[in-house]
Amino acid sequence: MSLVDRYILRTVSLAFLAALSALTGVVWITQSMRQIDLVTAKGQTLLVFLALTSLTLPSLVVIIAPIAAFLAAAYTMHRLNSDSELVVLNAAGFSPGRLMRPFLILTLAVAVFVGSMSLWLMPASFAEIRGLITKIRADFLTRVVREGTFVSLADDFVFHYRERGPDGSLRGIFIQDRRDPNRINTYLAQSGVTVETDRHDFLVLDKGSVQRQTRGDRDPAIVLFDRYAIDLAQFVPAGKVELKPRERSTLALLRLDHTDPYVRTHLGDFRSELNDRLVSPLYALVLGLIGFAAQCEPRTTRQKRGTAIGIGIAAVLVLRGAGFWASALLAHHPWAIALVYGLPAAGLAGALLAVFRGAWAGLFAPMGRRALWPTPAGTGQP
Repeated sequence: MSLVDRYILRTVSLAFLAALSALTGVVWITQSMRQIDLVTAKGQTLLVFLALTSLTLPSLVVIIAPIAAFLAAAYTMHRLNSDSELVVLNAAGFSPGRLMRPFLILTLAVAVFVGSMSLWLMPASFAEIRGLITKIRADFLTRVVREGTFVSLADDFVFHYRERGPDGSLRGIFIQDRRDPNRINTYLAQSGVTVETDRHDFLVLDKGSVQRQTRGDRDPAIVLFDRYAIDLAQFVPAGKVELKPRERSTLALLRLDHTDPYVRTHLGDFRSELNDRLVSPLYALVLGLIGFAAQCEPRTTRQKRGTAIGIGIAAVLVLRGAGFWASALLAHHPWAIALVYGLPAAGLAGALLAVFRGAWAGLFAPMGRRALWPTPAGTGQP
């Protein structure tokens, strides 16, 4: 790698890290404000708040990193143009492909980074968020709910306990589950404690009864028990107990069990999620090259650069917005997979066309008038 390559790569890499940090910080703070009730209303510690909000970072980085690559490439080329370095490199015989080398190295590195996030870290973080939310509900149940009060933990799910024992157990427990309108379950127990396991947290009730009232039956069915465990994960609203597509690993999405009723019902969502993960790294490559292409033509200080930057920003907004639309469309129409991969392919082709248009046009110019780049106004013929 030459000195010029190292200089440009260092500049664009620092710009990328700065843009990624700034954008991620702003979006993370905005998203964190939605979870502030964990501390103010649900009695969680600041550490739990930071853990939950930090787990959302991979999903943010997958979207932000390609945009940061575009901003870094556009900024670096703008700086080279402003300092007249690009004009000097053009006069020294640097072709578009030659100058693009450090930018291509960065965008490929960002693509690998985004791929590791989208294919592995992002689904793992969503699965961890699910488990953490269950624990938060358990903490809310045992630490925040005040004795002697009736509290709705979920839609039509009421919890009450009379007092807390010296050992931390709950005494005089009443629970009513009316989420299923066809069957109402009422739990009464003398005492209960929460038990944590690797996969779930349970509320274990001692010495009580379960009363099940089914619609159409006059008398309820009553079952006495010495010990009964309630999975706290059921505080998630009905119909959301299954792992969502975003919470499943990429390998699990590739090996779907099509006999599973949940998979059959949400097959389009699984298809959209899998292809969205696979296509995300491509946008890092495409958006970075668009940033380079928007500013790759040498310009003197007398020439305006705003139009080129504006076209690059518009191209990024249209391309990324169309990508989100294609992913959503794929959930309902399998043919939309052509759009999912065709859009970044078209963006890549457009960026390369913009970069090499001067060199390609030179192939058809008369001998003696070919140039590696269009000659900037005021600089003379090379």
